[in-house]
Amino acid sequence: MQEYDLHHLRSADLRREAEQHRLAREAVRGRRAARAEDASRAAEDADDSRRRRWFRTPRAV
Repeated sequence: MQEYDLHHLRSADLRREAEQHRLAREAVRGRRAARAEDASRAAEDADDSRRRRWFRTPRAV
């Protein structure tokens, strides 16, 4: 009976550990996605500002 109980304890421990790893990977994935979104927004803002300045050159009449 002891081996059976130890097996179930170890199995439950492995499940908890796997769940913790899954949660950690999910958190990292979320942070990575947020950084990528922030970077893309910053790039879009930079592109817009450069484009506006480029099109605002004075024209000869």
